Amino acid sequence: MSYVKVWADNDQLNKNEINKLKKDGLSIFEDIPKYAKNGFESIPKDQYMYFKYAGLTVQKPQDKGLFMMRVKIPTGILNYEQAVALAEIGAEYEKGTLDITTRQSIQYHWVPLEHLPEIFDRLKKVDLTTSEAEGDAPRNVVGNPLAGIDPDELFDTRPTVNEIYRFFQDNPDFSNLPRKYKISINANIYNAGHAEINDLAFTPATKVIDGKKVLGFHVKVGGGLAAKPYLAEQLNVFVTPEHVTKVAEAVTTLYRDFGYRKSRARARLKYLVADWGIEKFEEKVLELTGPLPTAGKDEIVGWNGGFFFGAHPQKQVGLNYVGISVPVGRIDSDDFLEIAELAKHYGDGELRTVNSQNLIIPNIPDHELERLLSEDIFKKFPIHPTPFTGYAMACTGNEFCNLALTNTKDKMKEIAARLDKEVSLDVPVRIYMVGCTNSCGQRHIADIGIQGLKLKTKDNELVDAYELFVGGSLAGEGHFNERLKGRIAASLISDVLKDFLLYFKKEKENGETFFAFKNRQGTEKLQSVLDDLLKAYNN
Repeated sequence: MSYVKVWADNDQLNKNEINKLKKDGLSIFEDIPKYAKNGFESIPKDQYMYFKYAGLTVQKPQDKGLFMMRVKIPTGILNYEQAVALAEIGAEYEKGTLDITTRQSIQYHWVPLEHLPEIFDRLKKVDLTTSEAEGDAPRNVVGNPLAGIDPDELFDTRPTVNEIYRFFQDNPDFSNLPRKYKISINANIYNAGHAEINDLAFTPATKVIDGKKVLGFHVKVGGGLAAKPYLAEQLNVFVTPEHVTKVAEAVTTLYRDFGYRKSRARARLKYLVADWGIEKFEEKVLELTGPLPTAGKDEIVGWNGGFFFGAHPQKQVGLNYVGISVPVGRIDSDDFLEIAELAKHYGDGELRTVNSQNLIIPNIPDHELERLLSEDIFKKFPIHPTPFTGYAMACTGNEFCNLALTNTKDKMKEIAARLDKEVSLDVPVRIYMVGCTNSCGQRHIADIGIQGLKLKTKDNELVDAYELFVGGSLAGEGHFNERLKGRIAASLISDVLKDFLLYFKKEKENGETFFAFKNRQGTEKLQSVLDDLLKAYNN
């Protein structure tokens, strides 16, 4: 360790922090082979928290020795060998499915404890890891899934992402943070990296220095979702790619040394930034980095929501990328393998995961594009999906997650399929569903967010229910959606959403987005519409 745990003498540390003073989270990799040999019952319950550092969560029910497992995919880029390994792991060690997460990772379910050592070995052979995919450490570095091939990027961010990933990965100086820590690096001018909801984000910018236009980044800090969301704030600095690691190290050091370790609920960087203020935080960053140029010109011109459907030319002449819809991010291992094989047959085998829970096949030559798109797999995973299914997202839900209160993926697919049949609109409406307040499905930035909870019936029975949130977007400065009062039973959510969207269709202007519509009508008006619907359905 090259740093001092300045918080070690704090007598108000939470239980997790006290445990982390005794044992570094990365040490779990030394313990897993022993647990795998001796069985799940040999794991003391106070050791469960350490499994998160290996990208593992004890899966419900918690007595079966099964895990959710997450694999990091920096900026979503997979080569052919990596894609094949991920498909084979899903087929051989769990029940044959993969989830693409909103942080471009791959997540599995039903992974048995006894197979973990061999899974880790197989991942290591293709330069993939589960390490720190969860836990109080830097998570997967997200960014532009089109990095290096994107006509709309300022420059190729792949070298920068790789440098940052390698710097933080399994680095003991940064494996004991107050809580999870999320980094975004993106040079796409449509904010493909969702900068405002990350702890640390690098966004495309330019600055004239010594008479020359220089390409680089602006820096945002302190974003995050969950029960109390914050939009990241911008530092008054301009950073060239060669200085990104220095800035990232400084921001992360401040979080490590001064982030809150008393309450887990206030342990994210966003609370430190909010309490210090952006000016003080910037001052502290510059004390560690030394002088940096002031901010230049912000080159972000809009927000694409992370959606890249269809076939499009790359910036490399003669090559194309194909954006594929994977409904709510869940895909069978066999289908994932088939897509990887098609990527190899028609291109170079590369696949890319997207933070909208979808896939991209890049590097398809012009003369192969039509043949690729004639393959049967695109009937199941279309490049031009139906609007509600294509623009729906969902977290894991209570099927596997210990925190979720309700079903999400199956329910969201069911709702979207019905809306595609019964509601026709001239604009897409992004609907994101989460099973709890943690918002792994990013409901805060959806046009319509759906959050699961429980509802007590007249017979005092607890049933699955949902609340609606309207008007989220990361366009401009960003805006989180706003809650509409009223708990909607799971049996009614599809009906209520249909009628709510039919009201939108009736009252909207031609080409008007839901975000613009919500701002024009106002939250109070939409609340009254929902009130009338709930009154009618509950009578």
